[in-house]
Amino acid sequence: MNEFEINIKARHYSSISELDETERQLLEAANEATKTSYAPYSKFNVGSAVLLANGEIITGSNQENSAYPSGLCGERVAVFYANAKYPNVAIKAVAISSAVDSKINDSTVYPCGACRQVLVESESRQSTKIKLIMGSAKSVIVVDSVSLMLPFTFDLDEMMKP
Repeated sequence: MNEFEINIKARHYSSISELDETERQLLEAANEATKTSYAPYSKFNVGSAVLLANGEIITGSNQENSAYPSGLCGERVAVFYANAKYPNVAIKAVAISSAVDSKINDSTVYPCGACRQVLVESESRQSTKIKLIMGSAKSVIVVDSVSLMLPFTFDLDEMMKP
């Protein structure tokens, strides 16, 4: 048996004001997107903003359904919409935020496993890294590649090797 560690490098900012202008605008768009969330069951509103290589920002929010788990997370809503509207334009960055009772949470929200898989596959499809910006009212965490958030990815290319 061999034991190994997996480490990821992330940056922690104590305020959104420490981000560069583009990252700040993207996180503010994610914050604003929490207001379009439909979360009558969980009361947990998630907003996401996707920055495309053409400069366009696409937002999405979580959409719940009484036939649980038929809803969809904010990250996947934004990424799927971006890919549908601009199928040949790379995603440069994704920002995520959450709110309860119209107030941005003090704790950082991270993508769920399903969203991580979608983000990693998007990164793989476009062959360029996607920066992930995870914000809260008190701090921001940034990773330079979504693949760092899911080191053991479900990868079709790897699965199909003999």
